[in-house]
Amino acid sequence: MNNVKMKLVFVWIIIFGLKGYSRENLILNPVDFQHYIETFNENDNELYKQYIPNDSAWAFLESNIPFFECPDKNVETTYYFRWWTFRKHIQKTPEGFVITEFLPGVNWSEKYNTIACAAGHHFYEGRWLKSSDFLSSYAKFWFTEGNPRMYSFWAANSLWEYYNVTQDPVIFNLLPDLIRNYKEWEKGRVHKGHFIGKNEDGLFSTYDDRDGMEKQISGSGKRPTINSYMYGDAVAIAKIAEQLGEKNIQAEFKQKADSLNALVLSGLWDQDACFFKTRSEKDDKLVDVRELQGYTPWYVNLPPQGPEYDKAWEFIRKTNGFDAPYGLTTAEQSHPDFKIAYTGHECLWDGPVWPFATSVTLTALANLLNNYDQKIVSKVDFYNQFVKYSLSHRIIDEEGRILPWIDENMNPYTGDWISRTRLKVWENETWSDNKGGVERGKDYNHSTYCDILISGLIGIRAQEDNSIVVNPLLPDNAWDWFCLDGVRYKGKTVTVLFDRYGTKYNKGTGLMIFVDGKMKAQNETLKKLKVELD
Repeated sequence: MNNVKMKLVFVWIIIFGLKGYSRENLILNPVDFQHYIETFNENDNELYKQYIPNDSAWAFLESNIPFFECPDKNVETTYYFRWWTFRKHIQKTPEGFVITEFLPGVNWSEKYNTIACAAGHHFYEGRWLKSSDFLSSYAKFWFTEGNPRMYSFWAANSLWEYYNVTQDPVIFNLLPDLIRNYKEWEKGRVHKGHFIGKNEDGLFSTYDDRDGMEKQISGSGKRPTINSYMYGDAVAIAKIAEQLGEKNIQAEFKQKADSLNALVLSGLWDQDACFFKTRSEKDDKLVDVRELQGYTPWYVNLPPQGPEYDKAWEFIRKTNGFDAPYGLTTAEQSHPDFKIAYTGHECLWDGPVWPFATSVTLTALANLLNNYDQKIVSKVDFYNQFVKYSLSHRIIDEEGRILPWIDENMNPYTGDWISRTRLKVWENETWSDNKGGVERGKDYNHSTYCDILISGLIGIRAQEDNSIVVNPLLPDNAWDWFCLDGVRYKGKTVTVLFDRYGTKYNKGTGLMIFVDGKMKAQNETLKKLKVELD
């Protein structure tokens, strides 16, 4: 290696905090996937250059992401595309790194163009980067300079899930902040005319737009979202406290979690509709619509085992429910107020597909299939929706090319990105500065995809102890092979590989787990495997 190349490698190690990376334990050759990044760069109009610009994207991704290969090139393309877009949102500030939601500045953001709304998604997605420097800094930001209560934000839950992959100790230093944040939500407050907080009955209320879900049919009130997030945060705080030996805090927040769990089941479950619903602020009654947010309780494993609650999942397969050609609609299609509109507010949640909501629902479905014994849905349902979600990451450009794309909300019947279609002619037949400027929603960082593939489809289930569980949600005959390589997990390098006939990778047949280059477990079929790391 010449001196120039050696200097470049050294610079990248310094800049991106690379730790423990070694090609020796990889089965895949990263260079085989460089063409994806080069193609994305070639087709990109890089209006908003960020900390890691396009010309540095491959060097960053090669050093930081797990590599993935499968027979479905649409899934493979979307996987690399979503990592390519995620790195665009890494911003260096005078105090450290943050992750943004929009690339252009928007007037409803806070310091450094941050928005708490999708921050939980950022931690779930970014936990699979090899370097923890970015999210460690981002976590500190929210409790020093950020506003973690401007929107609903499952801060403790997402940081706990981040810790279970990375073992980053930042979460322990933040325990007092997480407790303070939870108790501020309990107090309730008015912010810019919006009330968020705890009610006398113990349930939490918020406005639909404070959930990032503007103009929903259900509107504001005691919503499944905020109550699930608060339950998830209470559970996480109790677990963090347990790790630190803080028994009083552990007991306090376990009690909070148990109490809120019971309140959600008794107050937000509609037995007749078989669904979790919003209790309206207007009359404190359950609304008459099923909305995709009703699956949020499973995102944090809130519902108990039992067929009563399992029935809710029937609606993801119904075409008069949530299932549509381009994904899961945000409201059930049979409701009279369901609509796909190209008038009024550009961000309506009363029908369109929103990747934010799809992310929550697919993560919740993965939890259901892993953690519950039920017979309503199967791996086939997860796989079908995941493939549909993968294919929805596309746009047809002015030249008629089909390109990878992620934006705000989508027409569930045509695949049109609604906000983009409207905003590009919003004011004087062009983009409006008041609405966020040119290409506001392009490369929108408001959802997850790579995490759903890694922890759901391929099935790396982060554990609280020193083990790893792999439980793929692929139907048995979907693919003959796949490889997820170079996953940084609890300080180890993990590879999950499936080779039905043993002829693709020549490592053996079936499902295999490698840890630091050594095979630790094998099964001839796609059945769950567990490995102790030490």
